[in-house]
Amino acid sequence: MAGNNSYTIVEYFGGDDGYRCGYCKNDKGNFSHGMWSHSMTVQDYQDLIDRGWRRSGKYVYKPIMKKTCCPQYTIRCHALNFQPSKSHKKILKKMNKYISKGDLPAAQEDGEPMDSVCEDAGPREPTKVCQSDLKVAARADIKNEIPNCSAAEEVQKNSVDSTAGSSENSQNDSASVSEGGTDAKAPNPGLGADPSRPPSRKAKDLRKERRLQKDQKRQHGAGVSPPKPAHTNQPKTLEEFINESLENSSSDRLEVRLVRSNPPSPQFKASFDASYQVYKLYQMAIHKDPPDKPSESQFRRFLCDSPLEAEHSPDGPEMGYGSFHQQYWLDGRIVAVGVIDILPTCVSSVYLYYHPDFTSLSLGSYSALREIAFTRKLQKQSTKLCYYYLGFYVHSCPKMRYKGQYRPADLLCPESYTWVSVEQCIPLLNNSRYARLNQDPDAGKSHQSGVKVNMWRQEDNCERDWVGYT
Repeated sequence: MAGNNSYTIVEYFGGDDGYRCGYCKNDKGNFSHGMWSHSMTVQDYQDLIDRGWRRSGKYVYKPIMKKTCCPQYTIRCHALNFQPSKSHKKILKKMNKYISKGDLPAAQEDGEPMDSVCEDAGPREPTKVCQSDLKVAARADIKNEIPNCSAAEEVQKNSVDSTAGSSENSQNDSASVSEGGTDAKAPNPGLGADPSRPPSRKAKDLRKERRLQKDQKRQHGAGVSPPKPAHTNQPKTLEEFINESLENSSSDRLEVRLVRSNPPSPQFKASFDASYQVYKLYQMAIHKDPPDKPSESQFRRFLCDSPLEAEHSPDGPEMGYGSFHQQYWLDGRIVAVGVIDILPTCVSSVYLYYHPDFTSLSLGSYSALREIAFTRKLQKQSTKLCYYYLGFYVHSCPKMRYKGQYRPADLLCPESYTWVSVEQCIPLLNNSRYARLNQDPDAGKSHQSGVKVNMWRQEDNCERDWVGYT
């Protein structure tokens, strides 16, 4: 995939010192290994994130899971098998309604929480803003709690008793009418349903039934077997929900443009200032940064610079591998930008920022759904590229649990480096912040010696040694 002259060159920093945790705000509770990457092949980075590493700009880090206050588990979604949940459909419909009718929802519609954010969640990173693994997203907690059985049974019992009482009263009323004829309980003349006539039905259902009967008679007369009824209960796909907005819109109001950020493409350079201005507004409104903090140099280091080498492969996607920005253009201006890495087996979400005026559209969740659909599209070009990585799942931080709603999903076991379904992991994480997710004691033993990655460590004296990182 990469050329013979491509290497991964890093400087390792160690992980002995604790720093502030952006999740629980512990001043010295967050610990991680860290290294500055001068260059990195996409395959090496794929191997690293499958061992629990993540990047923020050119800084690559791995939480020390047993030591850090808020363990961070790598999470991936099976994009091909993803089916939007009820809350995801609501977000897609909200966007579709805005695109087709121009109705911007209120700041908080129908009691739905706004997009969750988590400030300063990363390691010792010069920008000290929300770390790259934090996908700003919508729905908050996973509903793990089982409803109280006694309370549920009581509600059900009251409902049954109420129904039974109504039925019993109805029977008594009928008996009185049939026996007394002019009983006081009998309905007034001209009121109530005529018992001699069949119960009323919807006109729409009657038309469908008559149409079906006519078709059957016509086909029977022609000697044609009537067709089998079509399955109308097939759920809509993610792509169908997304495309509804384009079909119902009189113009292409929303456009998603993919531009390469490293090395920067002409399209990236042309839109750089507009993209930066959205980032600046986002940092000031969402993270309460002063106007001078989200500088252009900070923006470049944090979200534009990347160690990943641009690579192409005959069996890979047409745009190649590496780091990109997905720009969401609405009515001719940028309203959101998703920072992503396209790797050999996945699309990795790095960060999302958006214009504060459109907070009510839940752009964090909307962009995640669009990125899942984008992964499915790339899989048609490269069959092994079928996963969507959402960064880190932090069960101890309720604001970060929303990532577990993009199912089917797996968490990476920090000891066996095997993938375990979220459903199996949640009971373990409810009992303990840190857990070996794969309960099989023999799982992952073949990987205990560490993963060999084609890396070079560059020391101050410029001597280089080949090393591998676990």
